[in-house]
Amino acid sequence: MYVTILTELDRSSSTVVMLIAQYIVKTWQVIPTVGNSSDVSRCGSGSPSSTCRGVAAGPAALIRPSSSTETIRVSPPAAWIQQSTTRLICEASQSNTSATMAIGDDPSTLTIDDLPELLKNDHSVKVAGCDIDGILRGKLMSKKKFLSIAPSGFGFCSVIFGWDMHDQTYFRELNISNKENGYRDIVAHVDLSSFRRIPWEDDIAFFLCSFREPEGTSLSACPRSVLERASKKLEDQGMSALAGAEYEFYQFRAPEDPNKLPGERNSTNTAKFLKDHPPSHLPSLTEGMFGYSLTRPVHNQDYYYGIFNACDKFRCNVEGWHTESGPGVFEAALEYGEIKQMADKAALFKLTVKSIGSKFGITPCFMAKPREGLPGNSGHMHISICNPTTKENLFHRATPDPNPPYPDLAHISDVGRHFLAGLLDGLPDVMPIVAPTINSYKRLVENFWAPVTVSWGLEHRAASIRLIGPPTASPKATRFEIRVPGADTNPYLVLATILALGWRGVEKKLEIPIPPLGKGEDVGGASDKGVRLAKSLKEATERMKRPDSVAREVFGDEFVDHFTGTREHEIRLWDEAVTDWEVRRYIETV
Repeated sequence: MYVTILTELDRSSSTVVMLIAQYIVKTWQVIPTVGNSSDVSRCGSGSPSSTCRGVAAGPAALIRPSSSTETIRVSPPAAWIQQSTTRLICEASQSNTSATMAIGDDPSTLTIDDLPELLKNDHSVKVAGCDIDGILRGKLMSKKKFLSIAPSGFGFCSVIFGWDMHDQTYFRELNISNKENGYRDIVAHVDLSSFRRIPWEDDIAFFLCSFREPEGTSLSACPRSVLERASKKLEDQGMSALAGAEYEFYQFRAPEDPNKLPGERNSTNTAKFLKDHPPSHLPSLTEGMFGYSLTRPVHNQDYYYGIFNACDKFRCNVEGWHTESGPGVFEAALEYGEIKQMADKAALFKLTVKSIGSKFGITPCFMAKPREGLPGNSGHMHISICNPTTKENLFHRATPDPNPPYPDLAHISDVGRHFLAGLLDGLPDVMPIVAPTINSYKRLVENFWAPVTVSWGLEHRAASIRLIGPPTASPKATRFEIRVPGADTNPYLVLATILALGWRGVEKKLEIPIPPLGKGEDVGGASDKGVRLAKSLKEATERMKRPDSVAREVFGDEFVDHFTGTREHEIRLWDEAVTDWEVRRYIETV
């Protein structure tokens, strides 16, 4: 016998529906399926009296026996639900009641056929893809339009790869999008597994896209596609990469606009304010240096918890969330996971912070060095490689090496050593990716907790690459933390770069070229044997675009030519700019 559960519960109550389904299975030995309570015409009285008599009020469902027109209300006792939650959810995953799980609870299983049911209560959908600067560009579309384009993708103007972060077309037009090809359309391919709902926009459905050539091939400069290509090399070898991201960011109070209603402040106010005032006049969210403070977040409690909770609902979960040293600085450590999903989470985290901040009249700032004389904003990335079947960490050496090249490597596998060597060998050639703006290099200076050389060391927080593993961490936590990137980076490109350089080291069986930094040794000091990283975007770009650069080897000419072209545009804008510093220094004295 089959029954249909006609729920009277909202989207967030799928767990309770599952429990009710299990209650029905255990009580009546029938198999439930999910229906809609709006179909109910009447509520019959055919349920066993032993089930209905004396039950407590609580979550309920209407059920309809498939062989009958009657509908029955079932209200399992509230205490029974509470006591059975853990046990029944485990049982549900192993039983034939999978139909009671809400569509979308596991987006990785979504298909095109699931979309009408998934979006049955929606009238619109948001979609977005990532540009070269890490900015999500997208649109709102009707549900009807979305359902029509979901199977094959939709046309998206290629100009997002033909202009900069302020929508100014590049001085030197690049191949993907230009006047000659009419700023052609490319194809945005919807990734169904990226489904989530935007909690601060009335839970509207949201999907991420990857960009393709009209013929269907991967677009060379699409950041999401670059990471997909780098990941595939490992996946073809039966391996999987895991990653984590940490972001620091300053926060400023958006000034009041006299032309708006009192209290109506957002980041547009900040942009308008900066047209007429120096950035130093922007008020910080909080003053002073107070890292890991338990009291400072209380000053802006709704905002602080609002971001944390929104990230949980938006599936870009935060593991750790605290103040960092600096006026109005927060730091977030995102939940470790599969590398492509991690890049999505990182991009969506920035979107979440900026969106929530705007509602509170706060402007979050992810630029690498917002304030002179203070620490910058880092965007550290963690990476490891595992066997996706056994979950074994492939950077860990099961039996410590009694004669390692360096003591720091005693617990690191051969794969891990080659991966580290690949990172060290290629890092100088990819600096424009891990430090993509003019401002990035103001952070990468001595004495400000930022690496300036090609360097590494076990639990060394001053090095470019910090090795984390036994004896200070568990074997399963063995990983590399790449500490050069700032918060201003594109997470897809940074993670693709780390993966591509490391895997090149594995394929070529590269050896680690320099000894580790010793504890207490200065980065850039006499004992640091690593080369000095580029000191400017211009120097870094010239190195990356060389014909024999490692970047061309791992990414190909098409991507490198496009990306370095975008950085040359940024350099030219800087070369033409006249700064406040120059005016203050020279206006009277020369």
